[in-house]
Amino acid sequence: MKSILLTAWLAVNIFTFSLYGADKRKARRGAWRISEKTLLTCTWLFGGVGALIGMRVFRHKTKHRAFTVSAPIAAAISIAAALYVTMM
Repeated sequence: MKSILLTAWLAVNIFTFSLYGADKRKARRGAWRISEKTLLTCTWLFGGVGALIGMRVFRHKTKHRAFTVSAPIAAAISIAAALYVTMM
């Protein structure tokens, strides 16, 4: 059970990281963007670590208060939840 939950946690973070990268790519090309609501939803659904890393790697959404505040908090909650699962 632990391995399933941790695999799901990892998958959500990889997916969120990928979304930030895709949105940055679309922003550079002037293409249709991924909504901020979608990015924040994925960030809060245990994708905080992926969001935080994605923001740093892609230098994306780093000037938007909603993201600079939400991502570290969501990452901390996400890491705490993952640690809790591993210690169960």
